[in-house]
Amino acid sequence: MIYHSEPKELIVEEFGSDQERGLTAEQVTAKLTEFGPNKLREKKKKTMLQRFLDQFKDVMILILIAAAVVSFVIAITEGGGHAFFEPLLIIVIVVINAIMGVMQESKAEKALDALKSMSAPKARVIRGGSESVIDAAELVPGDIIKLEAGDFVPADARILRSSGLKSEESALTGESVPSEKDAEAVVDSKAPLGDRANMLFSGCSITYGSGTAIVTETGMNTEMGKIANLLDSEEEGQTPLQKKLADLGKYLGIIALAACAIIFVVGVLSDIPVMEIFMTAVSLAVSAIPEGLPAIVTIVLSIGVQRMAKKNAIIRRLPAVETLGCASIICSDKTGTLTQNRMTLVKAWVNGERETEDIGSDNSNEVRRLIACGVLCSDGSVLFEDGKEEHIGDPTETSIIVAAYKNGMTKEELNKQSPRIAELPFDSDRKLMTSVNIMNGKKVVIVKGAFDVMAARCVSGDIETATKINEAMSSDALRVLAIGCKVVEEISDNPTSEELENGLSLMGLVGMIDPPRPEAKAAVAVCRQAGIKPVMITGDHVVTASAIARELGIMEEGDRAMTGTQLDELNDAELYEQVPEIAVYARVSPENKIRIVKAWQHRGEVVSMTGDGVNDAPALKAADIGCAMGITGTDVAKGAADMTLSDDNFATIVDAVREGRGIYANIKKVVGFLLGTNIGEVVCVFLAMLLWRKSPLMSMQLLWINLVTDSLPAIALGMEPVETDIMDREPKPKDEGLFAHGYGVQIILQGLMFDLLALTAFYLGETLTGTNEGGQTLAFMVLALSQVIQVFNMRSEKSIFKYGLFGNKKLNLTALASILLVAVVLFSPLRIPFSLVILPGKLYLIGVGLCLVPLLLMEIAKALGLIKQHK
Repeated sequence: MIYHSEPKELIVEEFGSDQERGLTAEQVTAKLTEFGPNKLREKKKKTMLQRFLDQFKDVMILILIAAAVVSFVIAITEGGGHAFFEPLLIIVIVVINAIMGVMQESKAEKALDALKSMSAPKARVIRGGSESVIDAAELVPGDIIKLEAGDFVPADARILRSSGLKSEESALTGESVPSEKDAEAVVDSKAPLGDRANMLFSGCSITYGSGTAIVTETGMNTEMGKIANLLDSEEEGQTPLQKKLADLGKYLGIIALAACAIIFVVGVLSDIPVMEIFMTAVSLAVSAIPEGLPAIVTIVLSIGVQRMAKKNAIIRRLPAVETLGCASIICSDKTGTLTQNRMTLVKAWVNGERETEDIGSDNSNEVRRLIACGVLCSDGSVLFEDGKEEHIGDPTETSIIVAAYKNGMTKEELNKQSPRIAELPFDSDRKLMTSVNIMNGKKVVIVKGAFDVMAARCVSGDIETATKINEAMSSDALRVLAIGCKVVEEISDNPTSEELENGLSLMGLVGMIDPPRPEAKAAVAVCRQAGIKPVMITGDHVVTASAIARELGIMEEGDRAMTGTQLDELNDAELYEQVPEIAVYARVSPENKIRIVKAWQHRGEVVSMTGDGVNDAPALKAADIGCAMGITGTDVAKGAADMTLSDDNFATIVDAVREGRGIYANIKKVVGFLLGTNIGEVVCVFLAMLLWRKSPLMSMQLLWINLVTDSLPAIALGMEPVETDIMDREPKPKDEGLFAHGYGVQIILQGLMFDLLALTAFYLGETLTGTNEGGQTLAFMVLALSQVIQVFNMRSEKSIFKYGLFGNKKLNLTALASILLVAVVLFSPLRIPFSLVILPGKLYLIGVGLCLVPLLLMEIAKALGLIKQHK
């Protein structure tokens, strides 16, 4: 069937559906079995075996395997009790590393899959006569769906009913202007996609109007599904930090290979057996490269993203985590983000009084009567259930109903006592609403509306005082409604405004506001403390916005507010110059938002921008970090954003920045730890070969140290809790390198510290035992355990005794495991194949003393302020 050219009634009949009731549960189950889920074909995931084999694609691992093969050949030809131990150990370590790599990848993938499911598209569907919201993947052909502006189209569908409907179809047709849609359009059977005005297509979005449609194709049968193979080629890119670290690994590899070549030549010239020097050179090359670093960074990023999701910040793209740590400007919407998105009645003035009265739970009888009349002249309603409120209708009306409820009056009781017999609904021309109620046997007309309109219609009441009160309330950013009344003898069958809304007595005024979120003020203060400038962008009036901004601390001395109209009058150069002074933008358009973002970016700032509407999508894309609203946000806005706030809360953005900074700081610690320890190993063996023509560590010993001291503690270090003072620091410039502020020099110096410790241990061990094995045993012990000590030093710039030893339980456990693994090799029969010996007691004491040197030196450096990872 050609769905765009057949009558819609015939299509509904073909699918066995019903325009009003939709499909039955039985039909849905059958169709889901027949057509499958409404998903595009995903790229086939790698099996565990494929992932395992991928771990062996690294050049350094391949060199190590080659070394194991050579070692096996020599073991077979030469024999010997422990000849096979070395190649077997190499293979075991390589396999263990591969298994750990697979586990890390799986954990990272599960974390990201969980986030994908949290942000999966939804669809509004009618089934069995009732409307519900389901995952778009559950749609089947024949389902009746409802769509409105901001929704993604979840499947190909024929439109049944439409009202001003427009769809953005550039992804399919290349047409940049949204296509107008009409349920009644007659379309030729051979019409191209762009001309099918009665159809909607999966993956496109509704930009205007609303409509109802019947799903005709799902999954790979949709027009988008037909080009899915083109989409399959899209690769998930690495984050900028991961790319930098991958490049760093390549450079280190070149340096390590050059060092190995020199060591090999020196060894051969010194008559060291070729196999021994070959194994030392190869193992040194592999141990010098922190090949697990990109994988560890991925796991740290993905775990961090999971942690952010628990705090209501759902990250859609991993690079956003890095960018969050650099955020220096947060542009936030007002309504619902900085405020509660719930109008609240806060003040009332009754005619005859000089002052206003705050709304509470025990107001005066006069104010209670004023509020009661306001409720009687309202169509909104509020459901109170289990301590929660559900507001239905106009927010100004629901605020009056809640105020009455606080004073012990419910809308139901008031309507029962004073039933409504006539009404004039609100309209934007009159700016009034009127109801006629029977009160104490009399017909009372109650009118509420804007004060300036009401004042002209009142014949009694203190209008002069009311005008002053209205101005005072408005200057406090309150929305003011006036309430008036009159008693009539009779009303006509079709009453008019002229009949009911004149000759009124002014009863009083009520003032309401959308109050700030309680946590927003504290979050703004944290922003200021962290060197981040908060900016309010809103469609509300400038007076209201400025008052809220001052209350929250967004608008300070020297800051000013600007309207969208004033912004339009500025050219780009003028805006670039003035933008630092502007804290509030009111009555802005989506185009204004993009200009504000680009003005800050022009000044080198990293900008976070919030948005919820279809028209906000360009601004969200233009910002360094686009934040979509999870509750009020449209699907289009969420699709354009880097991050979705599932609670629409400004404080969540600040929390996300804090987490982003913490994740970046942890990655920096991991990089510093791994590079520092590996530099120490390289320089140690390199210098020993040049000075003494002998290696202080054998290949197996180096590999064991790297296995037990690099992988597990490094991952645990990456899970370090966010430091409490992280928001006391200035934002990181986005072009700042990983090794800025002397961090690179610190890493090299730490590497040299390990080098000197290992060489000292080797010299003392060899001198006091008279054997090369004695020197290697002490060097092995000192290098392995001092690196375990170092991982605790890397946790913070603060003293380990101030920061605390036991704040990271995972690190404590992995450190303990590392120490036990080192002890097993030192003191069990396993020491024999490792060529280690039992040392005299005093040498173990010397070894423990040398292991504690990193703790002593780092504490001194921290006390002198020499350890800095940031400004």
